[in-house]
Amino acid sequence: MEKLILEGFMGSGKSTYGRELAKNLLIKFTDTDCEIEKKNQKTIANIFELYGEEAFRNMETDYLLEKSASLDKVEEIISIGGGMPVRSENRELMKKIGTVVYLKAEADFLKKRLRGKDNSRPMLAGDNKDEKIDRLLEEREDAYLDAADYVLHIDKKDLDSVINELKGILHGRRKGMREL
Repeated sequence: MEKLILEGFMGSGKSTYGRELAKNLLIKFTDTDCEIEKKNQKTIANIFELYGEEAFRNMETDYLLEKSASLDKVEEIISIGGGMPVRSENRELMKKIGTVVYLKAEADFLKKRLRGKDNSRPMLAGDNKDEKIDRLLEEREDAYLDAADYVLHIDKKDLDSVINELKGILHGRRKGMREL
């Protein structure tokens, strides 16, 4: 086993599935957004408000640079922020760190999951959330696919099914299968 990196759009369940899988396998779980918040002693929303999106994206890249330079050989599940793969440098670093799984969900599924959520997600702040989701999904899709070693469709699957498929990837039973 190695490091498994979960990428996907906000609301796709990266943290939920990652935390559950790590708990199930008794291995380390890391959420990059939480790590950035801890390091900066600010919420992601505060970072966006005080320093802007570009500064936050730089913090994401710095996190990946530190992780890739580390000699840490601990088995780990890493949940990354939804915009992290947009930078090509980040995609390269992610692949260097571990196996990347794109948790793919359709726009309607994500809209339903994100509807009524507070505005702690800076990229969806304000009105027209559905339009923002459609636009961001379209903008990010190629980056998600480029980074992914595997694409796992999650919108019609329950938690246990997704966890079992992720275990299969981790244990090498899914070699050569890209779309799941």
